[in-house]
Amino acid sequence: MTAADERVLIAGAGPVGLVAAVSLLAEGIPVTVLEASADLAVDLRASTFHPPTLDFLARLGLADGLIARGIKCPHWQFRDRREGEVATFDLGLLADETDHPYRLQAEQWKLTEAARARLDSDPDAELITDIVVETVTQDADGVTVTARHESGETATFRARYLIGADGARSTVRKSTGVGFPGLTIPEIFLSLSTPFRYDQAIEGLADISYISDPEEWFVLLRTPTLWRVLFPTDPSLSDEAILDPARIETRMQSVLPGEPYEIAHKTAYRVHERVADAYVHGRIFLAGDAAHLNNPLGGMGMNGGIHDAVNLTEKLAHVWRGADPETMGRYERQRRKVAIETVQAQALRNRAILNETDPEKRRAYHDELRATVADPARHLAYVMRSSMIQSLRDLEAVA
Repeated sequence: MTAADERVLIAGAGPVGLVAAVSLLAEGIPVTVLEASADLAVDLRASTFHPPTLDFLARLGLADGLIARGIKCPHWQFRDRREGEVATFDLGLLADETDHPYRLQAEQWKLTEAARARLDSDPDAELITDIVVETVTQDADGVTVTARHESGETATFRARYLIGADGARSTVRKSTGVGFPGLTIPEIFLSLSTPFRYDQAIEGLADISYISDPEEWFVLLRTPTLWRVLFPTDPSLSDEAILDPARIETRMQSVLPGEPYEIAHKTAYRVHERVADAYVHGRIFLAGDAAHLNNPLGGMGMNGGIHDAVNLTEKLAHVWRGADPETMGRYERQRRKVAIETVQAQALRNRAILNETDPEKRRAYHDELRATVADPARHLAYVMRSSMIQSLRDLEAVA
C-alpha cells in the first residue's frame, strides 16, 4: 500500500466516529473521516454521558471542556405521575469506582465540536464533509471506499481498515451483507424541549426523571439551557398530527398545568431494538448505531457507541502494530454481549416499568425500586449496572 493508504477510514462524524478518530490519533494512527452532512450536527440529540464514558473521554483530553459546558447530575429518579417520587438513585455511591460519580447532561454536539477541533489540529487527520459513502470492498491488503460529493463528483479512498460509524442506515453495514435483526417499538417517541424550569416548579425533582403512569408515562431531562420532555405517542397518528402545536400544548399542560409552554424544539421518531449479527468483517468494523440500536430510556445508546469506539480502537492499535488480526474478534464478542445483555436489557426494563398498567405489577415494580434504594449493597449494585460500569468490568472475562 502507498503512504496515503496507511490510515484508517471512518464513515460517520458523530460522537462514535469522532471518538474513534481521536483515539486512533492518540496512538499515532492516521485517519480520514467521511461525513455525509455538510457540517457536523448542532442539535438536541443525545445529552446524557455516563460516568465511565467521561472516564474514557478524560483519557483523550475531551472531558474537562465538556463538563464545563454541562450539568453534573449525581441523582436520577423513578417517579409516579400521581404519587411523586418512587426512588432516587445516588451516583455518589460510585466515588470509589470512577472519577466522575454523576451523569453529565450536555448536548452531544459539544463533544463532536471538541473532537473536531482535535482533528483540525492534527496533520494526520482529515475530515471530509458533504460526501456520501456509496460502495465498500476489501481485499487481503486493505479496504476501498467509493463516495460521492454533493457536487456529484466521485472519489475513491483506500485504507488498511474501515470503521462503520455511519448510523442506523449504515451503508458500511449493508455492504457486508450482515443481518440487523430486532424489532421496532410500537409507539413513536415525541421529544420536546422547553425553557420552562421544571426543577423550580416540582419539589424534589431530579434533573433526570422517569415518570411512570398507567395511561401515559413520560421522561424529564434537564440540559444546560432547556428541559426535554419525552412522550410515547400513538403510531397511527400522522407526523402532522403528532407535531400539531395545539396537541403538544395539551400534552404539556397534562404534565404540569399553567401558562402556555414555549417549545424550542420538537421531533418525533421511531425507535428500534436491533443488534447486528456481526461487528467484524475482515478489515471492516461496525460501531455505534451501525452495530446496535435501542430505545433512549436510560441514555445508553450514545454511551454504548462511545464504549464501542474505545474498545475497538484499543484492539485495532495492537493489530496495526503487528498483533494477530484475530484480536478484533474479541471486540465483537465483548461489545455484542454488552449490546444484548446490558444496553438492550436495561432500556427494555426501563420501558417495561414505565409502560406497566396492571396495578399490582406497578406496585411490585415500585416496591422493588424502593427496597433497592434502601439497601446500600443493592443500591450500589444497581447504579453500577445502570451507569454501565459493571458491564465494562464483566467484559474482562470475555475471551
